[in-house]
Amino acid sequence: MDINIILENFMHPPVLFFFLGMIAVAVKSDLEIPPQISKFLGLYLLFDIGFKGGVELFHGGFNADVISVMSVCLIASFIIPFLMFPILRKKLDFHNAGAIAGTYGSISAVTFATASSFLDSQGLPFNGYMVAGMALMESPAIVAGLILIRRSERKQKKSIESDNKSSWKETLKESVTNGSVLLLVGALVIGLFTGNTGEAELKPFVGDIFKGMLSLYMLDMGLIAAKRIKELKKSGLFLTSFALIFPIVVSFFGIATAALIGLQAGDALLLTVLFASASYIAVPAAMRLAVPEANMSLLLPMSLGITFTFNIALGIPMYYAIINSLGI
Repeated sequence: MDINIILENFMHPPVLFFFLGMIAVAVKSDLEIPPQISKFLGLYLLFDIGFKGGVELFHGGFNADVISVMSVCLIASFIIPFLMFPILRKKLDFHNAGAIAGTYGSISAVTFATASSFLDSQGLPFNGYMVAGMALMESPAIVAGLILIRRSERKQKKSIESDNKSSWKETLKESVTNGSVLLLVGALVIGLFTGNTGEAELKPFVGDIFKGMLSLYMLDMGLIAAKRIKELKKSGLFLTSFALIFPIVVSFFGIATAALIGLQAGDALLLTVLFASASYIAVPAAMRLAVPEANMSLLLPMSLGITFTFNIALGIPMYYAIINSLGI
């Protein structure tokens, strides 16, 4: 792997702001971003990513490439939790194993945004339909995680049939109406319908200020990650290792899939990032409501403190170097 690519990624402003947040916690600074501002920044990123993806779909339309990417993302999001669950069950109860499996079947929109920004810095093009694939990877992972949990509950006879029916109804509703999912998909649809007109009307809010907003959000993520990563000490080496090894192993499946369906380098990197990232917004929020037994103090430090940190610091340039060396 070319060390220059790693250094270039470290010199990318959003990445540097992320580590500034971690440093602030380490030196016990009083630096903080108010919760409402943090929420706004997260909403903005989903809005911007979704809308620009819709505009790109407007330009490119639906073709075999779009359909293949969306299909692969949908299938991967549903299958990954089923593959991870048996591994997690070796050390965890089924509530936590299912919640974490669902989290790792889903995606991190901010990691995706950082990868997009990395591609811009490298001068590599990528297609907007990759956002459509990202938008499809939240709900299936939530549903898959809950299937695993409810199935385990039935096996241990810890649930009542009527409660299960009610729970499934709430589960499906949560997966479809979750705010992050709804905004991302809704913005994509609006971008698709309005096309060039919508893009012109929303400038400079869409596009021009994106990297500045991403940098502020990454600063906040650095503050949160540094605070929560300490909580993993209670879980021992297993979960820490899982959170670190997962993106490395799964990234190879992402790269192989990208090569199989004939994606170019930029799109291949984004697909790999989608495979190798983990949710720390939508899925934890859904699991907190649907599975109150799940321990969020384990889930969030894993997905945010370790997997997210690894991906933006080392993972993205590493995946790109591999893709580049394979000539994809």
